Amino acid sequence: MDDVNLPPSSRKILLLLEDGGALTHKELVRLSSLAPRTVRYALKRLKDNDMIVEKFNFRDARQILYEYKDSPMVPAP
Repeated sequence: MDDVNLPPSSRKILLLLEDGGALTHKELVRLSSLAPRTVRYALKRLKDNDMIVEKFNFRDARQILYEYKDSPMVPAP
């Protein structure tokens, strides 16, 4: 994380994704207390730097899940 020059908002979102697993945009806005536009920008920067992945949300197909790229895969029960 230190080798890439990220704005503070992107660092905050990355920390939330490292700790919280896969989260939606709405959840990231709520947890970070950042504006929705700021969260979108932070997610774009993280995707451009290949630090997060987008996943399909099976609970609500209208929303995308964002996940830290190096997080371990947990098998479904």
